[in-house]
Amino acid sequence: MTALLDPMALADRLNRGEVRVIDVQYALLGPPSRELYAVRHLPGAPHLALDEDLAGPPGVRGRHPLPDPTVLQGALRACGVDDDMQVVLYDQGTSLAAGRAWWILRWAGHPQVQVLDGGLAAWERAGLPVTAEAATPVPGSVTVRPGSVPVLDADGVRSLTLSGVLLDVRAAERYRGEVEPIDRVAGHIPGAVNLPATELQHADGTFRSAQEIRDRLAAAGVHRDTPLGTSCGSGVTAAQAALAFHEAGITAIPYIGSWSEWIADPNRPVATGAEPSR
Repeated sequence: MTALLDPMALADRLNRGEVRVIDVQYALLGPPSRELYAVRHLPGAPHLALDEDLAGPPGVRGRHPLPDPTVLQGALRACGVDDDMQVVLYDQGTSLAAGRAWWILRWAGHPQVQVLDGGLAAWERAGLPVTAEAATPVPGSVTVRPGSVPVLDADGVRSLTLSGVLLDVRAAERYRGEVEPIDRVAGHIPGAVNLPATELQHADGTFRSAQEIRDRLAAAGVHRDTPLGTSCGSGVTAAQAALAFHEAGITAIPYIGSWSEWIADPNRPVATGAEPSR
């Protein structure tokens, strides 16, 4: 099943009461996500906070490590999620936070999850309504089952760079170590190949076609049978990229700790400059 929905398809399913839609608006260097939610969101949509609900506290496991399953379960139940419920997630427009939430719900054992392609911006372009009124759904009863899909750790990353492809989906200049606006060390994991996540989307934040994404993967040395992992700064864009690759029919395992976890251990090697030849 496709993981993406367009605005009109989502509106139809909402009108028929078939889905629970959840807001996951988020800005890395912007206002708190709950402030974004308070300005406008889809009618009836409660809010999940990436920093508080979809990630654990920052530390040696990275800036956005896996969430505490108990915390995640409580947040999902507060959003009215039941085990058999179809969930649709959205953020402002790029599916960055929505992609992270999509992956986290699947990791938590809830595979009935999709993403609004183009997010809130696409919804508004379609002329569909928004509101500032906070949603208060009836609490749900979902049970979180962590580890329902695989995740890479630092040791797994080392192996993957030898047996498959680890895609670093950050901007090229961050990959090369020319700039580093967030983390204390610049560069990339040795052996990682760069494919910026921005190449997987159109300018409006919607995802490119499956064939276009496969073409970009092929150029990076990835084919259907290639073991594939994704990495970024803190495991958010890595999950967004995994969503894009899912739509192209290719499974990717995110390294949720990503660069911010990798550099927490000074004994781990760091590479800079251009990517290895393929």
